[in-house]
Parts: sequence; C-alpha cells; structure tokens
Amino acid sequence: MTGTAPAPFAADDYRARRERAALAAAGAGLAGLLVAPGPDMVWLTGYAPTAETERLTLLVLTPGGAPVLVVPALEAPDAARAAGAPGLTVRDWTDGTDPYAATAALLDPDGRFGISDNAWSMHLLALQKALPGTAYASLTDALPMLRAVKDPAEVALLAAAGAAADAAFEEIRTVRFGGRRESEVAADLAALLRRFGHSQVDFTIVASGPNGANPHHEVGDRLIQPGDMVVLDFGGLRDGYGSDTSRTVHVGEPTDEERRVHDLVREAQEAGFRAVRPGAACQEVDRAARAVITAAGYGEHFIHRTGHGIGVTTHEPPYMIEGEERPMVPGMCFSVEPGVYLPGRFGVRIEDIVTVTGDGGRRLNDTTRELVVVD
Repeated sequence: MTGTAPAPFAADDYRARRERAALAAAGAGLAGLLVAPGPDMVWLTGYAPTAETERLTLLVLTPGGAPVLVVPALEAPDAARAAGAPGLTVRDWTDGTDPYAATAALLDPDGRFGISDNAWSMHLLALQKALPGTAYASLTDALPMLRAVKDPAEVALLAAAGAAADAAFEEIRTVRFGGRRESEVAADLAALLRRFGHSQVDFTIVASGPNGANPHHEVGDRLIQPGDMVVLDFGGLRDGYGSDTSRTVHVGEPTDEERRVHDLVREAQEAGFRAVRPGAACQEVDRAARAVITAAGYGEHFIHRTGHGIGVTTHEPPYMIEGEERPMVPGMCFSVEPGVYLPGRFGVRIEDIVTVTGDGGRRLNDTTRELVVVD
C-alpha cells in the first residue's frame, strides 16, 4: 500500500529540499544521494511507498542533475500524484527487467554516494555488483543534519503535535490508575492521541513501580498499585510530524524520597532547557542536565542521552549527548528528557520537545512538570 505525506507542503517546498540536499551532498564530497522508502523520501518528495516492498524504489539526487525517482511500474501512478512530484522525473521499471541496470545508468560509476540507512541490503549489494567502482556511506554518517533544521511550517506542525500530546496527558491524569493494568492505561493513552489528531501512535510507555526503572519498559499486565510512581512516555505522528513527551505521576501521596527524586529530575530538565541556545554545542544540553543529577549523587542512575531530534520521525539527529559538538541552530527541534532510574524501586523521567530560537529555546510541551498525584 502506498500513499503521500499528509503534511501541507507544496511542490516548491519539496523542490527546495531536494536542491538543498544535493548541495549538501556535494559539500560532503558525495556524487549523490540514494534515498529509499522511509522518512527521507517522504521529506524530499511527499511520497510514502510501503517500506516492505521488495521491489526497488529509489530517489536519485545528484549535484547538477535532475532528480529521478525510480519506481516499479505498478506504483508509478501513485508516485506521480505525490505532492513533491512536480520537478521529479519518475522512471518506472517492470517486473522481469533489471532495475539495477536502469539505476546504474544514472550514477557516476566511480562515485561515492550517500544512501538511506534503511535501504535494503539486497538493493545495495545489487547496485554494488552493477557498479563495482562505487562506494557508499549511510546518510546518518554522511549528512546527519539533513533534516535537523526545521522551517517555520515544520515547527508549527511539531507544535501542533506537541499540543495534541499535551491534551492527551491532561485527560489521562484524570483516569483511575490504581488497580488497573499498565496495558489498559496504555490503551487509553493511544486512544487519546488518536482523538486529538494523531494518525500514528508510535509508543505508549506506562511503567509502574519497579518497571519505571526501565526507560524502555514494554507495557505489560502488571496491576498498578497505590504508592506506585508511574512513568508515562508517549508519542506518534500528527499530520506527518512527531510528538514525544514524558511525565511521571504518582498513585496516591508520594514519599519524601519520591518527591525529592522527582524534584531533582525536574531541576535537571530545566537546566537542560536553559542550555538551549544557538551556537552552543548539542552536548551542552546533556552536560547541563547531567551535572544536576550527578551533583545530587544519582549520576549512575541517569543511563541514557538527554535528548534526540524529532521531525517526520520521533527519533532522528541531532542527539543531545556528550561528544556531539555540532552547534545548535534556530529551527532544530529535539527532546530534553533526563531521568533517574532506581533498579527494583521506581523511575522518574520528564520530557519536553524544544525548538531552538534566535536567542534560546521554546518548549513545545506545556503541561505541568510538577509531580501529579493520580487515583
């Protein structure tokens, strides 16, 4: 099944993105980009073919050359209707012919190309066989910032997705938690995300009690108990752009220690947010949040990066982690989500999506970061 991206972008928007991508490829010393079905293709063309097809589908971008979308003939009509199709040459191939030979004719036989991380290995190996003089690099390695800086329309879509996730949290905090299964609350969250406009729900983590000490806990049938801390982490796509937020609630009144740990994470999240500013290295967000938790003696219990980019996927570059020295740029959007995880006991995580502005940062999530007590 194929489709087109739901975000309201015009053909000129996609054309400008392709031109920018081709220039970036040239600047990185690449002979071009080979883009397989997935988020990069959606962002560059508005075309969303199924990623499960075994038939070769590939966008070929070369500096100075016309962009070509190679598609199976049976999918060519859908490709031609994509929002970004104007300005694209759609070149189809039929079953029984060699799509790799046709694609190879578009490429420098001695060139080095960036290729989508999610390209099928059988397609890459077949291209290498057709053009043994070529070399390839993953797009994440070659052009990690290709989609990182959002234009105002993209930021607006991310803000709308964040507001929808916020609305879901405001509703979920009013339901009963105690005595219900994690899976039941997770189903409530998924339904709320859809009610508030999400077309795709990517995750609904409901991690209660000791399960909260696992940052990527898989929702199960554990009964949520009075006295549990519960980490909620949920998001998906609305109008083609992602939401991702975390809040931690408590069933009944928390202990002094639970409040203290939650306050610590809230302080760390605020420190990470305040480190957002143009020109500063991405790692400064991680350093600021981590310093607060480490100073309080919980450093060994903060076991993941502080943030990740978000856009047409819910996880993408840039990553807010030690060693990431790329500067923040207005329009970058990413999470700020420190946490403390105490094995066998409980966990706390607080997450907002933040966009870099001309003089700092702006949160795209606005629900309370105080500890919420639920029934």
